[in-house]
Amino acid sequence: MFKSKISGLGYYVPENVVTNDDLSKVMDTNHEWIVERTGIHERRHKKLEEDTTSGMGVKAARIAMERAGVEAKDIDFVVFATLSPDYYFPGPGVLLQRELGLNTVAALDIRAQCSGFIYALSIADQYIKTGMYKNVLVVGSEVHSAGLDMTTRGRGVSVIFGDGAGAAVLTRSENENQGILSTHIHSQGEHAEELALIAPGMGGRWVTDILEDNNPDDISYTPYMNGQFVFKNAVVRFSEVINEGLEANNLGVEDIDMLIPHQANLRISQYIQHKFGLPDDKVFNNIQKYGNTTAASIPIALTEAWEAGKIKEGDLVVLAAFGSGFTWGSVMLRW
Repeated sequence: MFKSKISGLGYYVPENVVTNDDLSKVMDTNHEWIVERTGIHERRHKKLEEDTTSGMGVKAARIAMERAGVEAKDIDFVVFATLSPDYYFPGPGVLLQRELGLNTVAALDIRAQCSGFIYALSIADQYIKTGMYKNVLVVGSEVHSAGLDMTTRGRGVSVIFGDGAGAAVLTRSENENQGILSTHIHSQGEHAEELALIAPGMGGRWVTDILEDNNPDDISYTPYMNGQFVFKNAVVRFSEVINEGLEANNLGVEDIDMLIPHQANLRISQYIQHKFGLPDDKVFNNIQKYGNTTAASIPIALTEAWEAGKIKEGDLVVLAAFGSGFTWGSVMLRW
């Protein structure tokens, strides 16, 4: 059986920086309030026409492919994670496939929200392990800014999220000492509505219903989050799934060289860091400048950590996420 390794990484974020002070001009909030609760100082919101979910994914993918030394003809499969697709259908995977000029390879869209990139890596890893594919392009990309309630009513959610994209090329490797060691993914749908955007949905209120009602108090088409409930579940599931990965590989916390958690909230990351007793140089966070970019947060952070020289060959890198669904997961990989 083959192993898969990350052979190239890339990310892209819009140039438009939105600071906490900028948000205080359109809603009742302030820099101190946001930093205290989330750790976020600024985020990126798209302005360019080409900065769609698939468009940003293309930009990140091109960087990852160049670094991996692969061309369009070499990509065998695309796995695209997002909760904010360009269209209701088709998904962004085929739009990226078209823009990159890939062969008629399969393009799979993943809807696992903040855990999307972890799920995507897990799927890509299985295809490579079985020998079906050699090079899989994995993308996480989000445009949140277009769907946020940028008023005081929506501040509890809107101050958190930003736009961006990250990508990785997974490549077949026969080196037993390098690559993905294991992946672990879970879900708990009984809490689906605790972090959700209910409408528009084919089974419920659709766009035509929303337009017909024209109700200014209708919040069904803006994100809802039960913040305290999500936080309490996140810290438990983060811990469980990291330990699950360590135990599956007969490893201990002391073996972790770099933990890259999903950038949901700096307070969650700090809680997990403290619980595992990890020093600052073994945990990477960048939510301070990008906010929560959902499926894009882990590949953006992973790329930045690698670019900064914080990840070296032979390091044990742990990726972990928790998000809407609820979904959660981890990836254990030897760099």
